[in-house]
Amino acid sequence: MGVDLRQVVAGILTITMFVMLIHMIKRDHFDAVVQDKFPGATKDADFENSKFEGTHVRKDIGLWKGDAADKLKPCWAKPSGDDVEQTEGFVIFSLTNGPEYHMSQIADAVIVARSLGATLVIPDIRGSQPGDKRNFEEIYDVDVFKKSMGGVVRVVKDLPDNISKNKIAAMKVPNRVTEDYIVTHVEPIYRSKGNIRLATYFPSVNMRKAGKNGDTDSIACLAMYGSLELQPEIKDLVDSMVERLRTLSRKSDGQFIAVDLRVEMLDKKGCQGSEDGEKEKRCYNAEEIAKFLRKIGFEKDTTIYVTESRWDDSLDSLKDLFPKTYTKEAIIPADKKTKLEDSKDSELEKVIDFYISSESDVFVPAISGLLYANVAGRRIGNGKTQILVPADIQDSSASVSNFLSPYISKKNHFAYSCYC
Repeated sequence: MGVDLRQVVAGILTITMFVMLIHMIKRDHFDAVVQDKFPGATKDADFENSKFEGTHVRKDIGLWKGDAADKLKPCWAKPSGDDVEQTEGFVIFSLTNGPEYHMSQIADAVIVARSLGATLVIPDIRGSQPGDKRNFEEIYDVDVFKKSMGGVVRVVKDLPDNISKNKIAAMKVPNRVTEDYIVTHVEPIYRSKGNIRLATYFPSVNMRKAGKNGDTDSIACLAMYGSLELQPEIKDLVDSMVERLRTLSRKSDGQFIAVDLRVEMLDKKGCQGSEDGEKEKRCYNAEEIAKFLRKIGFEKDTTIYVTESRWDDSLDSLKDLFPKTYTKEAIIPADKKTKLEDSKDSELEKVIDFYISSESDVFVPAISGLLYANVAGRRIGNGKTQILVPADIQDSSASVSNFLSPYISKKNHFAYSCYC
């Protein structure tokens, strides 16, 4: 009895289709189970006690990219030095409290020096501890700074030996100093004393766009976004740490979140009250940040960098929901780790935090302040506009678009006056 080849082939096809059907049923069942376990799929009132197992099967591009702004170009006009009468005096100042302050301090000093026709002395950099002092070039590229100031103000490295620092008049000016303020309060003293030492104070954190101020805005744009670059060794260190975070983030295509969360700041007065009489919350702890990120859809394997100097027990609640949470001591190159641990180099730590926060794919300011404001300015220029402001979300989930920084959604940051 012969075998009909057509019947054999038909039988094989039938068995193959049956096996494929079984696999499809199993896969659909598994996907449904994963979806049920992911936060937001069901109404779960007890978020704190929820267990998040498995990985969400859908990649939410909107979490990382938002509206994906292109990198902008500087559109400020460099003013000419011919417009200002040159004088013989000097303006000296220091950079303090980290890069978020340096940007504003450098802008105010350049604006004042240009208005007075004075020569600007390259600043030193001072930390929070007595005696913590270093040269400008230990952190920043001095050649880039000098070149950026060409035609704007005269710049020298040191004050001439014949001028005693002890006899220089000390003056404070408000951040975002205006031409009117300089003419009224600064110029008379400068004309009388010949030289001034400048210090910027911050009556409020205000980086919103104001009315157009011509040359003053152009000079501020140049000073804040075109004059300060890290010197090569420090830049290489920051770049290596960013690359380390991207390597740890393979499951999210190398993307990571930076969270400005410094535990010691949470107990300070600025975090306890409200700003301008508003009841809006200004600071969030690790547990609140963890809940916020999960409710807007970030997955358990998301990589998070936290600006806290060393690991603190209060960060455990963040690590419980996001195991790939790191502070700088965990990602700094081994040959630099000893320097970070042995020294009280708070200035280096601030530099690392500021520039990693500027380079991350998403930035979350757990603390409202100048770091948030000036990191936002740098990110705007680089097209990294995914800045998410935390909130207490009452529902089990929420859209990420509801928490985009007003600096971005309203385009009201001063940086939008500088880039186009």
